[in-house]
Amino acid sequence: MSGVRVLVVDDDALVRSALTMMLDGANGIRVVGEVADGADVPAALDAHAVDVVLMDLRMPRVDGITATARVRARTDPPEVVVLTTFDADEGVLRALRAGAGGFLLKDTPPAELVAAVLKVAAGEPILSPRITRRLMDRAATGSDARARARAALAVLSDREREVAAAVGRGASNGEIATELHMGVATVKAHVSSVLLKLGLGNRTQIALLAHDAELT
Repeated sequence: MSGVRVLVVDDDALVRSALTMMLDGANGIRVVGEVADGADVPAALDAHAVDVVLMDLRMPRVDGITATARVRARTDPPEVVVLTTFDADEGVLRALRAGAGGFLLKDTPPAELVAAVLKVAAGEPILSPRITRRLMDRAATGSDARARARAALAVLSDREREVAAAVGRGASNGEIATELHMGVATVKAHVSSVLLKLGLGNRTQIALLAHDAELT
C-alpha cells in the first residue's frame, strides 16, 4: 500500500524527529504531522487526513490510552499503533482494548517500522504473538470477565466463533482460510460480521475478547 499518511504523537522531540526521518518518503509514506501530546491529536486530525497514528503511551497532559480511545471514537477513524519502550508495558494492553491496532517498540528497526505502518494501514494488526501473549497473560481475566466474554460471543454463529478463536490465536486471514477450509473473502466477511455483532473496532479487540472467553 502506498500513500499512507502518518501522524506522529510523542512528547520527546528527538523521538518524533527520528520517527519522521525513518518514515517520511519510505514506500510512499508521508508524515503529515507531529504533535507532542495526546491533547493535540484532535486538532491535528482535523487539519490533516491521516491513515495511521503512531501514539506514545506516556505523555504529560493526555496519555496515549485516553487519546487512542478518542481517536477510535471518531467517524471513520485512522488506525492507531501504540509506541512503547518496553515490551511488558502494562499500558499496552489497555491501549489495545481502547482500540489500537497493535504496538511497536520504539527501537524497531527502520525497515520493520515501515513495513508495520504499511501493514496496519492495510487493515492487518501489528501484533507480535510472543509479546501479545505475555500482555494477555498479565491481564487478570477472572471468572466474571470470562463469563462476560462468553456471553458476548454467544451472539455469534458457530463459524463466526471459530473465526474469532483463530483471530485470537493471531492467525492471518490466509491462515484462517486454510485452517477452516474457506476462501479468504469468506473469512473477511466473517470477521466483518463479528466486528459488527460485537460492536468492536478491530481484530485486536476480537483477539482480546476471545482470550478472555478462553477460546484460545
